[in-house]
Amino acid sequence: MIATIINALAVVVGSLVGLFLRKGIKEQYQKIIFAASGITSLVIGIQMALSTKHLLAFALALILGGLAGTALDIEGSIMKFGGRLKNRFDRSAEGSSFALGFLNASVLFCSGAMAIVGSFKAGTEGDYSIIFTKSILDGFMSVIFAGALGKGVIFSALSVLLYQGALTILSVWIKPFVTEIMLSELTAIGGALVIMIGLGLLDLKKIKTADFIPALLVMVLLVLALPFAPFL
Repeated sequence: MIATIINALAVVVGSLVGLFLRKGIKEQYQKIIFAASGITSLVIGIQMALSTKHLLAFALALILGGLAGTALDIEGSIMKFGGRLKNRFDRSAEGSSFALGFLNASVLFCSGAMAIVGSFKAGTEGDYSIIFTKSILDGFMSVIFAGALGKGVIFSALSVLLYQGALTILSVWIKPFVTEIMLSELTAIGGALVIMIGLGLLDLKKIKTADFIPALLVMVLLVLALPFAPFL
């Protein structure tokens, strides 16, 4: 768990730096930060999405997962949770940007292969190198995201702590089922989510990103079905 704690602390420190740099920045410069955040998210997301080798499964996972998430209103629930965090810890008038910062940063920091593989290696081999590398990357990204979206990004450290902590603790039982194919396909779905974040930051298309989170579970099921349905 020590590596995950360090990763969460890196997000907190990076966010605080981003908030410090954000103070006093004119609106015209804030737009530049938003644009940089959006473009960076798009590049990261595209790189991740290109890891898919099963495009039909990729499309089905997004469609079915998006439908399920919309029915469950996952985005609405997360935004409400972010709103409660704001009311408890931040009385400033940031509007919905607090919840968006929490949501978008949580998806970005938890959707990549490094979070899964790094947690497994930490839990089963005591190898913290991947998580330490991820901590540096997340720290830099949290500076950018906090500069664009504000204080909500700090609380994405909770998502990192819970998600990677759970993976680390359960790694002994989960790792045998996570094949290379499953890892690449889950990374691709995570990339699609990060692309959605980028599109929103650039004001190109507002997508309820969190409603597509069930696509990760759908992809797990589809990968498990590949031996019986190779056309996927």
